[in-house]
Amino acid sequence: MPYFAGPVADERDALLTFLAVPRTALRAAVFGLTDEQARSRPAVSALCLGGLVKHAARTERRWVVAGIAGQPLPGLWPIEDWPADFQLTGEESLDGVLGYYAETAELTARIVAAVGDLGQPSAVNPEQSVRWVLFHLIQETSRHAGHADIIREALDGRRGGQLLDAYEAG
Repeated sequence: MPYFAGPVADERDALLTFLAVPRTALRAAVFGLTDEQARSRPAVSALCLGGLVKHAARTERRWVVAGIAGQPLPGLWPIEDWPADFQLTGEESLDGVLGYYAETAELTARIVAAVGDLGQPSAVNPEQSVRWVLFHLIQETSRHAGHADIIREALDGRRGGQLLDAYEAG
């Protein structure tokens, strides 16, 4: 699945499958990095690779847990410290953030599976359906996977395709 989404059974499966592709690209972009490398900022941008993974995980959790399921997320929703989303602090590790992202993906799958109608309004904004939220997450995650590719290449010259291959190989 590293380059293309696999076969899908239905719309719900398609949305989750297409969300998994940029998630995998983000994970691949940090493959083999140390915590120090994941915190580094090799470009003029304030973005770091560990912070991008953390932001993607927290954003997905906000949209799905609060936005779809309507559950409270103290400390995450409403957003209290936007810049902190993009930082891998000294107390955080890349492995920890990747584990959190994996847990978030599992939580997303469970919550989306429980939704009866993808056209139903989200819990946060009745003008945005559950379907809209999932499309938005695909868009947002893809955008940040592209940022991660550029940052990783600036960091050590490794590119997305070779990183995906290495990540998939383990």
